[in-house]
Amino acid sequence: MDGGRLSRIPSPTCPMKTDALAPGQTIGILGGGQLGRMLAMSAARLGLRTHVFEPGAMPPAGEVAGTITTADYCDREALAAFAGSVDVVTYEFENVPADALDLIEARVPIRPNRRALAVSQDRLREKRFLNGIGLATAPFHPVDPASPNAAGILKQAVEVVGLPAILKTRRLGYDGKGQVRIEDTHRTAATLASMAGAEAILEGFVAFAREVSVIAARGADGRIACFEPGENVHVDGILCTTRVPARIDGGTRERAFGIAAAILDALDYCGVIGVELFDTADGLVVNEFAPRVHNSGHWTEAGAVVDQFEQHVRAVAGWPLAAPIRHSDVEMTNLIGEDVADAPAIAREDGVRIHLYGKTETRAGRKMGHATRVLGPATRS
Repeated sequence: MDGGRLSRIPSPTCPMKTDALAPGQTIGILGGGQLGRMLAMSAARLGLRTHVFEPGAMPPAGEVAGTITTADYCDREALAAFAGSVDVVTYEFENVPADALDLIEARVPIRPNRRALAVSQDRLREKRFLNGIGLATAPFHPVDPASPNAAGILKQAVEVVGLPAILKTRRLGYDGKGQVRIEDTHRTAATLASMAGAEAILEGFVAFAREVSVIAARGADGRIACFEPGENVHVDGILCTTRVPARIDGGTRERAFGIAAAILDALDYCGVIGVELFDTADGLVVNEFAPRVHNSGHWTEAGAVVDQFEQHVRAVAGWPLAAPIRHSDVEMTNLIGEDVADAPAIAREDGVRIHLYGKTETRAGRKMGHATRVLGPATRS
């Protein structure tokens, strides 16, 4: 077996003080998608209840959670009732309105904390935070498409970061949405119009050999556990596969662990985080982080003793983190759109674990499930 890293000494920041939830107590989950579904399933294995708050009808998490509230994030009465029914709140996606969080936090703890959420919600703030704690990122420059001088600002940004580059909305983008690649400045007006007036950031390209990600957790006692880095392949801006172990040397592996730990400590974080990194000739460059369980960590279901979902539940519930022991080499493949129709055939393969999300509508580009193939006993790349 091969392990990630579990720190035995609490981190130097002052850890939060919290009593562990007892079996039968309830974790509130903001968001009812597939990540919320998998969190609810893991909580149930630990004897903990879950209550999901989700605006949309018939969400994937609704099939497995103990209780679901279907209401808008602007519904203060529903939010108050939700907060009053749970013992701690976590979230499965970043874009929860601040007003909703204010109301909830006045009644019950939110883990990970509000700062982690605020930093990750804004790509510009995220880049500045990462640079501020000494971590390398792609070059970047803010752009305001709604400014009367937007074309001039974009030109200045291009001079700073170079071309090619990617113009991205600062908020709400995911899976390649809300961004456009810029090869030259001949279509400036159309490029700016594609942002629909939203504040944006221009990011320069980074030459890299591969993208890797680290799934890490920080417990309420400040201890940190990092799963082995996985190597990611994206197609059309959407994660296609994650393979573990990543093709990196031992020094790069340790640096990846250190980067994840630095982010967790700087945010005084509690829960699981996904950190995406570019492996470059000059070392690791941070692409972004997600303050939640992460698609590139799904491999842990079939490849590790404890998966990322249980690790997150342990952390937010005040339980001790598990040692992130990997017992197998694995490759996780997302089933996107019509790929889900292949699930029965894939399930015939030896050593394959299928996980479907229970979504009622199949759409192009929509994550419908994933398959994880066990490739053999754990090896080191």
